[in-house]
Amino acid sequence: MFKPHHASYLIALSNALIAMPVVSVAAEKTIEEIFVSADFRSRSDLETATSVTVMTEAEIESRAAQHFEELANAIPNVNYSSGSNRARFFQIRGIGERSQFVAPINPSVGFLVDNVDFSGAATIATMLDVEQIEVMRGPQGTRYGANALAGLINVKTYDPEDEFAAELKIGAAQYNTETLQAMVTGPLSDSVSGRLAVGRHQSDGYYENVFLDSKRNNAQDELSIRSKLRAEMSDTWTLDFSLSHVDIDNGYDAFTLDNSRTTLSDEPGRDQQSSVAFAVDSKWELERFDLELILGLADSDMEYSYDEDWTFAGIHPDGYSSTDSYNRNRETQSLELRVISNDSSRLFNDSTQWLFGLYTLSSDEALKREYTFASSDFFSDFAFDTTAFFFQMDTELSERVTLEKGFRVERRETAYTDSEQLAFTPDEILWGGRVAVKYSISGATMAYASIARGYKAGGFNTDGTLDADLRQFGEEFLIEYEIGVKSRLLKDTLHLKAAVFHDDRRDQQVKSSTGKFRENGSTEFIDYIGNAAAGTNNGVEFEAVWYPTDSLSLTSNFGLLDATFDSFINSENQDLAGRDQAHAPSYMAHVAANYSKGQWSASVSIDAKDAFYFSDSHDVQSEAYEILNTNLSYSGENWQLSLWGRNLTDRDYAVRGFFFGAFGNDPRKGYAPEPYVQFGEPRVVGISYEMQL
Repeated sequence: MFKPHHASYLIALSNALIAMPVVSVAAEKTIEEIFVSADFRSRSDLETATSVTVMTEAEIESRAAQHFEELANAIPNVNYSSGSNRARFFQIRGIGERSQFVAPINPSVGFLVDNVDFSGAATIATMLDVEQIEVMRGPQGTRYGANALAGLINVKTYDPEDEFAAELKIGAAQYNTETLQAMVTGPLSDSVSGRLAVGRHQSDGYYENVFLDSKRNNAQDELSIRSKLRAEMSDTWTLDFSLSHVDIDNGYDAFTLDNSRTTLSDEPGRDQQSSVAFAVDSKWELERFDLELILGLADSDMEYSYDEDWTFAGIHPDGYSSTDSYNRNRETQSLELRVISNDSSRLFNDSTQWLFGLYTLSSDEALKREYTFASSDFFSDFAFDTTAFFFQMDTELSERVTLEKGFRVERRETAYTDSEQLAFTPDEILWGGRVAVKYSISGATMAYASIARGYKAGGFNTDGTLDADLRQFGEEFLIEYEIGVKSRLLKDTLHLKAAVFHDDRRDQQVKSSTGKFRENGSTEFIDYIGNAAAGTNNGVEFEAVWYPTDSLSLTSNFGLLDATFDSFINSENQDLAGRDQAHAPSYMAHVAANYSKGQWSASVSIDAKDAFYFSDSHDVQSEAYEILNTNLSYSGENWQLSLWGRNLTDRDYAVRGFFFGAFGNDPRKGYAPEPYVQFGEPRVVGISYEMQL
């Protein structure tokens, strides 16, 4: 649980905030209402009967964030795993994948960017022209189905505007970091408006390779292009188009034999993803109902490669040299049709809103693996087609009580083949749903209680050296119970949100690993996925935003999590019953203060996170840590200059860790087993300039 001595910075800032001499009744500035677009109906986050965090552009800019991973620490019970240059996998309430190698995966956390599915491929989650990020915690079985067992992360970029506007942003920071962004928007005709944003972020990265005498082997080179069109086809028909291209061409050279930031690799890898995405959102407001048709297409080329031995040839007579490379092409197509009630088609004496719809998702992923110790390259093709039907009804039982009911059923057909002559063609029928009761305590406070069933498709392991009983695994599902309250207080200058949840996980899919000796005496690290018997995830989430004065805003949130195995025997034959699940810290906390005076503004924030296990196959843990961030800005009539810093105390914190139980990786130590970790971002201080044209 929460350990105060691990969060000294957090407590110090909290005490300072409490001690500030402010008078709340004098405040005139109210908190702007935020709407959640990821749900079927856009509604205020304070009226949404689920635990949801919305991060706006202002919060993104206060941290000078270029990627979603730089924001995750500020969101309750959201963690991420690295083992790459940019985070690709995220965990919500202790649930979510941590890596992918040969075997296909079915994501536990849905990830959408402007209605396009990037679940399990969030390397491209750059923050160019992002209006807000919505994190819906808990199973989204009705809204999104099998890819949202743990929750949904929705990234929404800005829509076109009816009046001309343009922006230019430039930035520079340590580690030769350079950022350049430009945006233009405005009307193209009486009925059509457009928006175009282009940005590039470059950095040397935070590791130095002393063998190759280079500081750029873990470098970042990230190009983002986003464009949108909005066409008012008639008084009742609106068309929204979006087209984007994100090219992430990053290096990957981050693990070291001495757990430092100094690498010895002679063949550094890459963490690359190039994606083109297209989406159409067509809305009709008809006489008896509304109709919405959403199309999403994406084509992604991804490379994940690394120097397996982390060293150079000749470091030791007993050393070996090896590289491993995974090249994937993934194509996805989704189509969703929603029929939505309007004021003229409500049911049961106008008490009930309804909607129903159909959804299809097709994905085809081709893999080529190039591995030093393989006799030939490995090829596979993994494809699945999902067809789903869903409905939701929201009934006002009284002036104060609303009952929400949702259900989704989907069929998934899967086909897998590879160059090792393996083939799988499983079909599954999956279902989930949610029932929630909302109670309006007053016009400013809403309480809710919900029961939800989330699900995740089964799958298979493709490593030919695995035993037959490890090849396939089944569906995972969970039942979640959640109660919460959301309030507007002090003349809408204080917003509070709190939730308590209990998850019963069944047939839990967990990542395990084992080591096997090759014929030449070296060793191979093998990952596979299997079903554990059960797990239990309990927790609390709290968020508060307060404007005590026009000039000062205070933000605080925390998440408490107790995520344990009820029963699980891992690949090392260890009984993990009662042990914490991987990447499930028992607490996360975030506090921030923003103050403005005239043309000056300043912000300071602290993120705190407890220790957590890196894997279910070993006992290596991170350390608890706190990260301090600041931003100081001066604004003119149409420009702003900012000095910002992240991780100002230069805290070393681990974002991925391994323990090679059957073997180590250092030939100088006789390959003795030992833990290895990858560090997150060190202290980075930068300056940025923004101009509106």
